[in-house]
Amino acid sequence: MVFGVGDQHAGLFLVGEGPGYDEDRVGEPFVGRSGQLLDRLVCEEVGLDRSQYYIANVVKCRPPGNRDPKPAEIDACRPYLEAQLDAVSPKVVVTLGNFAARLLLGTTEGISRLRGRVYPYRRGVLVPTYHPAAALHSGGATVIAAMRADLVRAKEALASVSLSCEMPTGSAGDVDPGERTP
Repeated sequence: MVFGVGDQHAGLFLVGEGPGYDEDRVGEPFVGRSGQLLDRLVCEEVGLDRSQYYIANVVKCRPPGNRDPKPAEIDACRPYLEAQLDAVSPKVVVTLGNFAARLLLGTTEGISRLRGRVYPYRRGVLVPTYHPAAALHSGGATVIAAMRADLVRAKEALASVSLSCEMPTGSAGDVDPGERTP
């Protein structure tokens, strides 16, 4: 099982498809070649290292033969991903590839049509981009350039989304410090 790793209070949350061979072996998402590329791109374009964001996958177990996850597997793992998103409460979610983008945006559109834009999502925004494996296997420089542009969008969104903590009216923040509560 590969759940997720990173800063549990991060403003940036990356979501991939599922663990591959290396991830399954180590128990951490994106530790193979795709992860190395992703780490480099996030560092160069967003200015964060892996300890400063959270990263997880749609499915938590490697599908047999490294095949695409089946709908039942995605459905079975979705509550775990939703719980991770609730716990971290990021301002910006970056989806990596079709499975994550389609699931979180609730669409059947492909990543090529979805990427290049910022979408409202929960209390922040969602930025779809290609999975780094797409750059390694077939897309090369074109896919990397698109990923870089999308990560710049994520950085801009992080900077523009308010990261301040607001206390709602009538909350514990309104209690007089001298007042004692039972």
